[in-house]
Amino acid sequence: MLRRLIRHPATQAAFARVLGLYLALVFRTTRWTLLGEEHLRAALGPAAEGSGRPVVAAFWHERLPMMPMLWLTARRQVPALAPKRAYVLVSRHRDGRFIGEVVRRFQLEMVHGSTSRGGAAGLRVLLRVLAAGDVVVITPDGPRGPRRSAAPGVAQLAALSGLPVLPCAARTRRARVLGSWDRMVLPLPFGRGVLVMGRPVPVPREAPEAALPAIEAALSAACDTADAWAGRPAAGVAGLGAVA
Repeated sequence: MLRRLIRHPATQAAFARVLGLYLALVFRTTRWTLLGEEHLRAALGPAAEGSGRPVVAAFWHERLPMMPMLWLTARRQVPALAPKRAYVLVSRHRDGRFIGEVVRRFQLEMVHGSTSRGGAAGLRVLLRVLAAGDVVVITPDGPRGPRRSAAPGVAQLAALSGLPVLPCAARTRRARVLGSWDRMVLPLPFGRGVLVMGRPVPVPREAPEAALPAIEAALSAACDTADAWAGRPAAGVAGLGAVA
C-alpha cells in the first residue's frame, strides 16, 4: 500500500515540488564559486559569433541535484548563454518524469529519451535542439548506471553535431552522500559550493565511441576538482548516508 502511494503521480508531483523548493533554498543560501568559465567560453566559440555555438554539457548522475545551480549561475555570468535554452535528457521511466518535474523549476526543459534504450529517437530530438543553437545536458551514466560508466549516446550526439563534450561537476562543503547506486551527493544549505566546467572533450565523427574513456576521465576529473575545492572526500568515500 505504501509503495503504491509513493508511486502515485500525485504523490510524486508533491514530492517534486518539495524537492524543488529545497534545492531553491540551497541555491539561494549557498555562496557559489564558478570554476572553468574559460572552458564554457571555448565551447561557445568566439564572442563575435553572437550567442555562440550550441553546447553539449555532461555530468555524472551523482551530481544531478546541483546541476540546476550550475545552469543558473553560468547563465547569469556568461552573457552568451542568456538567449539560450537548456534541455535535459531524462528517461521515460517514472524516475525520469520525477526528475523532469524538479528541473523544470530552474529554467530547464525536458527531453524524454535515453542514451541506451530507444536512443535513436532521443538523439534526433537532441540534434534538433542543438541545430537551434541551444544547450543539451546529459548524465551519461543515468538513469540506472553502472556508476561513472558512460553510455555511447553522449559520444554519438557530439559526433553527429560536430561539437565537443563540456564536462561539468559541482560540490558543496556541506552535503550528504546517499546510499543510492550512484552515491548521489545531496547539497545542504547555508554553506559554500563550487561549480566546475572542464576542458571540452573533442569527439571524432568517424569513431565516436573511442572518445568514451576520455569523456569518463574528464567527468571524473571535474568531480575530483569540485571535491578538492570543497575539502571533501570523493562521493562515496565517506560512509553512505553520512554528512560529508
